[in-house]
Amino acid sequence: MAMAVPALLGALLAVPPASAQSLFPGQADSRRAALLPAPAGDSSQPRTGSLFTGTAGHSLFAPLPARAAHAAAPRASHPAFLPGTGAVDRLRHLIAEAEAGPEGYDAVNHGARIKPPRAPSSMTIGEIYDWIAATPGQPHAIGRYQFIPATLRRLIRAQGVDRGAVFSPALQDRLADQLLAEAGLGTFQRGEMTRRTFMYRLARIWAGLPLPSGKSYYQGVAGNQATMSWARFEAGMMQIFPG
Repeated sequence: MAMAVPALLGALLAVPPASAQSLFPGQADSRRAALLPAPAGDSSQPRTGSLFTGTAGHSLFAPLPARAAHAAAPRASHPAFLPGTGAVDRLRHLIAEAEAGPEGYDAVNHGARIKPPRAPSSMTIGEIYDWIAATPGQPHAIGRYQFIPATLRRLIRAQGVDRGAVFSPALQDRLADQLLAEAGLGTFQRGEMTRRTFMYRLARIWAGLPLPSGKSYYQGVAGNQATMSWARFEAGMMQIFPG
């Protein structure tokens, strides 16, 4: 039925403006939650200790800005990529090839004179913390991705993991996924970062990964060196992320 003109105008004027409400509340927040690449590390920071290089010592991880520790919400999810997909699994495997070798999830830094009482993947987070506290003055990088104490604690806090949780393969992978996100995996997968740039970012996190020169970003720092060639690293990345 056709509506009289005055009534029609009145009905139109009664419609609230589109900005008054949203059909998708919180949408802006979800966009802000998309993965952001970690800012480049400060090469002036002191680097000491182990498989990861960092300011806290005994480390294989490059230092991350303080902001990252506060910005991550407990059990944060990273919608820009899907942990557990084939590509991410293969990327983790490539990193583990450089960092952990055949010991995998039970790897412990070779410089640790006093090893954990049993296989790390069977220990709780609290037991690993106790081992670290009881064995000062030695490297403590542990697990498939050679987490150092400062990095491990930061990731555990960020993801809301309890001290009683087992340092299982699944948990180790989950913690590694956060580091991949911080390196810019989501940005890379969206085509907003080149493969080479992403490889540089990974090499600044994991000292066993090489630069194009074939050397570690942390070459010679506390004995660090690349454990695979650039050709192997590049070939592996091209197989995982073709195109």
